[in-house]
Parts: sequence; C-alpha cells; structure tokens
Amino acid sequence: MTLTVVIEAAPGWDQTDLTILGLLAEGHTVDTVARKVGMSGRTVRRRLRVLADDVGVETTIETVVHAVRVGLI
Repeated sequence: MTLTVVIEAAPGWDQTDLTILGLLAEGHTVDTVARKVGMSGRTVRRRLRVLADDVGVETTIETVVHAVRVGLI
C-alpha cells in the first residue's frame, strides 16, 4: 500500500486515532480505550464521530471495519 492510498483512506488521521481504532478492533470498550490513551470517554466518542464522518460511514464499527480493510490497523 502506498502512502497516497493511506492518506486517502484516512484523511487527517493520526497515530492516536489508529490506536483508538485498533483497541476497539481488539474488543475494548470506549471507556477502556479512553483510559488507555489518556482521554475522557466523551473525547474518544467525539473523535470517533469525526473519523466516521471522514470516511462517510455512520457507526464506530463501520469505521473500524474501514480501517481494517484498508490496512491501517
């Protein structure tokens, strides 16, 4: 996968975003993820909404699936 594909697959996503999605893919709850990345649950949920909007999906699981499919996590 080239860098261009990754950028298009995840516009503006940073390592924290990928960590959040990776932890969710492992089965952690949002509150557990929040503790692990040092954020509040509300902040993580807000970030997840932005990530979903970035790739044009509705739910967190769809966002995680997208990240898996394009090889980000």
